[in-house]
Amino acid sequence: MAPKPSKASKAQPKAPEPIKEYPNIAAFHQATYENSRPYHKPLASLSATEKTHYAYARLLETGIWKSWDEFQRKDFWKYIETNKIPVPLPEPKDLGRDRNGRDISKYSVKEYEEYQKRERGLEGLVRESTRFRDRQRRLRRSGRAGEDIEGEIEEERNRRKLIGVLRGKKMGRYEEDPEWDDVVPIAQDDGEGALAQIAYTEEYSEAMSYLRAVMSTQEKTPRVIALTSHIISLNPAHYTVWLYRASTLFAINFPIHAEIEWVNDIALDNQKNYQIWHHRQLLVDHLYQEIKDDEAKLKELEDSERAFMTEMFDADAKNYHVWSYRQYLVRKLNLWNQAEIESIEVLLKKDVRNNSAWSHRFFVVFNDPKHCTEGSPATAHDPKIPDNILDREIEFAKAATFEAPQNQSPWNYLRGVLCKGGRDLSSLELFAAEFVKEGKDGAEEDVRSSHALDSLADIWAKTDVEKAKWALELLGNKYDRIRKGYWDWKIGQLMDQPVNTLEGNLEALKV
Repeated sequence: MAPKPSKASKAQPKAPEPIKEYPNIAAFHQATYENSRPYHKPLASLSATEKTHYAYARLLETGIWKSWDEFQRKDFWKYIETNKIPVPLPEPKDLGRDRNGRDISKYSVKEYEEYQKRERGLEGLVRESTRFRDRQRRLRRSGRAGEDIEGEIEEERNRRKLIGVLRGKKMGRYEEDPEWDDVVPIAQDDGEGALAQIAYTEEYSEAMSYLRAVMSTQEKTPRVIALTSHIISLNPAHYTVWLYRASTLFAINFPIHAEIEWVNDIALDNQKNYQIWHHRQLLVDHLYQEIKDDEAKLKELEDSERAFMTEMFDADAKNYHVWSYRQYLVRKLNLWNQAEIESIEVLLKKDVRNNSAWSHRFFVVFNDPKHCTEGSPATAHDPKIPDNILDREIEFAKAATFEAPQNQSPWNYLRGVLCKGGRDLSSLELFAAEFVKEGKDGAEEDVRSSHALDSLADIWAKTDVEKAKWALELLGNKYDRIRKGYWDWKIGQLMDQPVNTLEGNLEALKV
């Protein structure tokens, strides 16, 4: 039996061609472009059929077929589809650079797909944001500005944050906030060719541009308070911002006590800022009008302000701005009282050398309208001041000199008290002498206070010129050499003064 012929083996399917990888998206686009034009070759290299296909491809590319009647177009497209003639693609364009400056044509195919996905998402978000803005504009026109329908404002706020992320650049705080959409920011204008433009941060520049806008329309609303709070956190020394904030507070009847609490935190963080204290003064002026007839509230304000200033002095007991404000407060709240004096004494016990505290005590004691002449200069005699007050202040200053003899503050205070009381400096001679012991029989002098020696020199200048000269020479040559030139000048002044003696008068007559 003849063997059966073997069955022909079935044709094996061709293995799929491996996916061609391209070095970048530009190469992929170029290859796609070329594949869409298989017949765009030199005509001599094409067969007759390929030439016909080429002609149809050209008609397809130019779009002239659109002007034909329906019958011609039907035949045309039948030929295109039957012969699988591809639609010629336009030549690839430059893809430009992304938001980070990278050349997009250098993207891999996968990176480009992700990039397009992000861009489509961004376009969708921008469209939604645009629709939201349009709706808000319509609401404003209808008098329903700021109406939050089903949480749309918060949704839009989050949408803008995402837009900023996708764009690779965070939106500004106010650009991102839908509640500020009705404000057109006004940028800083330094003029053409400004020589020294300040390099503001983007955050500060944006905030100020919105403040300029609301100031131009004189808007005074709670959101302006929030805006000025933000700017002050960036630049607490901006005087214009503080002034506009104050006018806004008063216009909307913002709670003054709440504002004072806020200012406390700002002041503690910015010890040397004077704008804060002027703002605080405006607040107290405004509040005073409301509570001036309520003794309990005035006392509460007095205690709270004194407590806060004490907190400020714990950080810097010689803060000039706080002391200036304290003088204002004494006048405003009529704090010519024992509580104010005792408060100063507490500070002096902590630091007897605190000249600011000494100055304030002098201000409180010698400007009290109950026993002082209004407008009397600080160094002028005021006969209205009772002796018991003068004696009290003299004894207080004397006690402080024993604690720190070389501390100039109580010595200056003593001189000031004597001036106000019309008392002669010579009344201090015995007291000052306790700190200056003259050397006898060749022994060296014992000087515990150069300020006491200075006082004695001024006292002796009227009674004993030689002793005064001796005191000044000691100051210049030994106890205060850094001011030797000053002490020498005083010696010259001393020796040039007329001498009230017969010998001195005869000497003056000599030619």
